[in-house]
Amino acid sequence: MDLSTSYLGLSLKHPVVAAASPLAATADGICRLAEAGAAAVVLPSLFEEQLDAEALHLDHYLGYAADSFAEALSYFPEASQYRIGPDAYLERIASARVLTDVPIIGSLNGVSPGGWVEYARLIEQAGAHALELNVYFIPTDLRMTGAEVEAMYFDVLREIRASVTIPIAMKLSPYFSATANMAYRLADAGADGLVLFNRFYQPDFDLESLSVVPHLVLSTDWELRLPLRWTAILYGRVPADLAITSGVHSAEDALKGVMAGANVVMLASELLQHGMGRIGEIVHGMHVWMTEREYESVAQMRGSMSQLCVAEPAAFERANYMKVLQSWRPDPAGLRV
Repeated sequence: MDLSTSYLGLSLKHPVVAAASPLAATADGICRLAEAGAAAVVLPSLFEEQLDAEALHLDHYLGYAADSFAEALSYFPEASQYRIGPDAYLERIASARVLTDVPIIGSLNGVSPGGWVEYARLIEQAGAHALELNVYFIPTDLRMTGAEVEAMYFDVLREIRASVTIPIAMKLSPYFSATANMAYRLADAGADGLVLFNRFYQPDFDLESLSVVPHLVLSTDWELRLPLRWTAILYGRVPADLAITSGVHSAEDALKGVMAGANVVMLASELLQHGMGRIGEIVHGMHVWMTEREYESVAQMRGSMSQLCVAEPAAFERANYMKVLQSWRPDPAGLRV
């Protein structure tokens, strides 16, 4: 059984990759993920706020309402509260490169080119095999258009693409008005891969203290459906590798991702909840399932359930909408009094 795959020009032993999480917060953590079987490791993001605390393009969007609503300050931690600074981040990459031969993917999180360009170069020099750009931005300005939001992604990508030679993946939001077009244009602008999708963490209200509080909710397997659908739609149509990073919790989830057309599937919540050993269990589960059904390789399976390959491609679009809505039937047992 050949489980090997490629992602961002990297040859991987299988499609299961450790997504960005606190588990890779140290060089030792990266090595433990590699020993647990991860085909590659994505590092937690180095934040734009850490790179340049004084000149933030993002400050305008995040801070202009804070003067009116003091409780809004609780949304955003102080830069000093982050666990690791830029220099330590680079040292972590360099140390991990010495300790393990598993591909390491650096990550930058922000919204404006700014210091990203310089640190993209430094991440490359530290030894990262590839770079993931996580453009985390919620457009709350009523005057900001969709075209302006999209332009921010392209500005970041083009500047960094011109400054580094390692492969670049763009981590996308699912909320673009024309997701397929956005994916195609990003690939055309130089993205080697697309990561589907970014999860925007939503704050909660504390009714006792009347304050806004952070509320981290880990993913569940039902969240796989959205990236699964778009991976299946984009496969074979966009000249970029595809990664699914939401809702993968089992071998079945990983198999679905590959069949949709993903080069890799990324795990974070599953590993945080149930331990790094889940990587090996999921890979083994994929091997067993494929063997029982006489698949010879991941390459043979990839994209077999994509929009290009299924008998009913309209199932991914509006034509299947009414069928789904009409498919529900009440459970007779549930109607009994």
